[in-house]
Amino acid sequence: MTGNGSPAHAPLADPVGDTPGAREIGFDKSRHANCSAILFDNLDRGPDRPAVIGPAGTLSYRQLCAEAARWGNAFAGFGLERGARIALFLDDTPAYPAAFFGAVRAGFVPVLLNTASNTDLLAFYLADSGARIVVCEAAFANRFGAEAVSGSAIERVVVVNGDAPVGVGPMVEAAAFLAGRPATLDCADTGPDDMAFWMYSSGSTGRPKGIVHLHHDMAYTQQSYASTILRLKPADICFSVPKIFFAYGFGNAFTFPFAVGATTLLLPGRPDPDRVLDMIEAYRPSVFFGLPTLYTALCRAAGVESRDLSSLRLSISAAETLSQDIHAAWETLTGLAAVEGLGSTEILHIYLSNGKSEQRLGAAGRAVPGYEVVLRDADGRQVGPGREGVMWVRGTSSAPCYWNRPDKTAETMRGDWIYTGDRFVERDGFFYFQGRADDLIKVSGQWVWPLEVERCLNEHAHVHECAVLAHRLADRRMSLRAIVCLRAGVDGDDDEVRLLQDHVKAALAPHKYPRIVEFVAELPKTGTGKLDRQALASS
Repeated sequence: MTGNGSPAHAPLADPVGDTPGAREIGFDKSRHANCSAILFDNLDRGPDRPAVIGPAGTLSYRQLCAEAARWGNAFAGFGLERGARIALFLDDTPAYPAAFFGAVRAGFVPVLLNTASNTDLLAFYLADSGARIVVCEAAFANRFGAEAVSGSAIERVVVVNGDAPVGVGPMVEAAAFLAGRPATLDCADTGPDDMAFWMYSSGSTGRPKGIVHLHHDMAYTQQSYASTILRLKPADICFSVPKIFFAYGFGNAFTFPFAVGATTLLLPGRPDPDRVLDMIEAYRPSVFFGLPTLYTALCRAAGVESRDLSSLRLSISAAETLSQDIHAAWETLTGLAAVEGLGSTEILHIYLSNGKSEQRLGAAGRAVPGYEVVLRDADGRQVGPGREGVMWVRGTSSAPCYWNRPDKTAETMRGDWIYTGDRFVERDGFFYFQGRADDLIKVSGQWVWPLEVERCLNEHAHVHECAVLAHRLADRRMSLRAIVCLRAGVDGDDDEVRLLQDHVKAALAPHKYPRIVEFVAELPKTGTGKLDRQALASS
């Protein structure tokens, strides 16, 4: 069932409809009944061009479509009903697009999961989604033991890129799951407003929310953002360091290159700076996608000045604002000014962007064609240039709902508008981020709730009490600062800093740990005995 009680394979009530943005770019969603066409249309226009390359292997479009067909036939052969969810817990290898496009072409709904999720969060995802099948990387298969799958509907865990562990859950290796399945697959009779795939929010203010996207949404991001900002050609090679399970990486690695018959370069594993630079030198990508944290690491990597980055023609940065020194350093290294933008999982990709030829340093950009953006005050009234307001955005790629979360859906999906909760100021059509309308901050492109981290630290045996605050670094990136009062007898040394940081990484998520940890003898209090956060913020 869908979140409003209708069958999962039925069209969702689409509050977006025919938006002014869709009319602006001439988008006809009726032409996009199944998003697998983004991949499979390449069988007619260039089947032998490389679709995916990288250390995990190379596949032409013909080969990738054949693999996707085998996956779709295998899912159908398992007895899944139309609209059934399939959890994908995968690294960036050719198995990811094969499983994803096979699932959507057969009428099923892949759910893209963050592979950094701990066991508690993974168990929540599996239970909340109602998935019966997981497709899992061999390196992660041990996470799918009884604790993760209990309380869920999981019947089978299909392991790719390696051997299935013995005695852990209902495991089967991909070779056996796909054995004998045909390499062709007719497209299911889905419609443009049918549910196509999900991604989950980061869950900074409680349990994550399942963000539902429809079959026409991928094509809309292509026609709006990619065709106007990226302008890809079949000869392009796209290299997205942000992973596929993020909406940003998903568009970069799947939607945009496949939509024009270009190539995507996939890097599995941890994208440390040396590996990223090695990939650029070895595979010669032309379009590069990163986050400010990555650009900072690359610009400061040892020996980067001697690296050959001449293949790049375009660099994209999103989520946070690049600092002026990193923006300049990257341009010195590559001859390219990184083109900055801002998007969200609810919109699916970037809806504010600078242009290659017209940029404003410090700005998230202007509204991308196909999207409307307005700033409103607390009473919902639109504010003019130079005045701060909360951003509302609409476009035909907007998610219609959060899965089974009508309360959160009502907060965010307000008619055909998405209430972002981001505060901006607009000057000359460019939007400048001022912070959140609440306490959330964005760290490494993901929202973090400081109070959640504070509560986590307070649970540690060494901590007497603590406060966690947003902290702006010298290069303008946002981070977390923890001020900690330790229990008697515990030394506040470097080892203790690492211990507390590792505790947050393990208990919550790797990106949520406080980059700054300060130890104090006691925390300041207000007259009522509460933590004096204003005093802490100014200290």
